[in-house]
Amino acid sequence: EKIDSLEKRMDEKIDSLEKRMDGRFDKVDERFDKVDERFDKVEDRLTKVEIGQAELKAELKGDIKVLDEKIEGLKGELKGDIKVLDEKIEGLTARVGYQEFTNRGILIALVVAVLGGAAKLFGFFPNP
Repeated sequence: EKIDSLEKRMDEKIDSLEKRMDGRFDKVDERFDKVDERFDKVEDRLTKVEIGQAELKAELKGDIKVLDEKIEGLKGELKGDIKVLDEKIEGLTARVGYQEFTNRGILIALVVAVLGGAAKLFGFFPNP
């Protein structure tokens, strides 16, 4: 009888321990489920970030191509403008050269006229 009662008490204690352990295992299982859900959410967010990054990368490549095309167009325009300015500068250089030639001619004529007038005034040349 003592053995039976001891066995019964042991069985009760084992059952009690099993119930407590089952409760704790259930709690651990719930926590693992929550952690799994969080990992799934993080994985979904990471996937969305990767997709967004790929879209931005493609968009930036398109923008870079457009900017490169605009830069090339502006380079062509600048080359044309530089050629036009070079031609205008060459024209102005020729004008300035002609202007200097004309100014020298006028200055020489003026000096000759002044000298001629002075010579006539001081009697180097007889009056007719």
